[in-house]
Amino acid sequence: MREVSTRSRAPRILIAGVLVVGGLAMMFPFVWTVVTSLTPGANLGSPIRLWPENPSLGAYEILFTERPFARVVMNSLMLAAITTIVQLFTSATAAYAFSRLPFRGRGIVFAVYLATMMIPLQVLIVPLFAQLRTFGLLNTYLGALLPTFATAFGIFLLRQAINQVPRELDEAATLDGAGHFRIFATIILPNIKPALATLTIFAFMGSWNSFLWPLIVLRDPNLQTLPIALSGLQGQYTTAWDVVMAGSVISVLPMLAIYLFAQKYIIQGVASSGIK
Repeated sequence: MREVSTRSRAPRILIAGVLVVGGLAMMFPFVWTVVTSLTPGANLGSPIRLWPENPSLGAYEILFTERPFARVVMNSLMLAAITTIVQLFTSATAAYAFSRLPFRGRGIVFAVYLATMMIPLQVLIVPLFAQLRTFGLLNTYLGALLPTFATAFGIFLLRQAINQVPRELDEAATLDGAGHFRIFATIILPNIKPALATLTIFAFMGSWNSFLWPLIVLRDPNLQTLPIALSGLQGQYTTAWDVVMAGSVISVLPMLAIYLFAQKYIIQGVASSGIK
């Protein structure tokens, strides 16, 4: 019995060991970034350390005193929050229409809309730039936000989630006199929370890490976003890597916070994905 028990535990121990090694490998870059940001005068040629030598918050002080980093962070937070909220609204309402409202050519329209996912942003930059210049929206927050208000991926994700909600719930609500708006608000949205949480993370992360479009549209230094400000921390000949790493740590913290907030809904979605 002991031999059988040992054999049955061996695969679990092996899997646990692989997961631990993989987790440590994934955590190491972040730990090294934090350690470098706390090490005064650190550079990429220094020996790799897991504990800072003479730890100091001087790099963070430089970011917020010698550079307008607080405004940069607020710019990115504002753009990411607005983008996420608007994408959740547009994606959820459009997904409900594609899933629950029958109309002629619905499948074709949805397929054409999904096909736009294959068009890279680089192809659209010139026409978008020309349109915004015509409307006088260059170098404005609205100009940076408009192209991000709708996303084909978000509509696809939420449509698939809505399709999993039993239509019998809609029919029962209709018999009670509920209309589409009430069904959408009281039945559909509560049942697709995991998908909404997933879209929240993707939308926030996409806006927070966006570099090319804000770089082209937002020329005013007071309107800069975090990725653009981080690229400006690297000098032409010398680079204060502790300051760069401090900026990198700050850029990771909001993403970590929003993931910790939404992870329970994502886990619920994974756990219930195979339940009929």
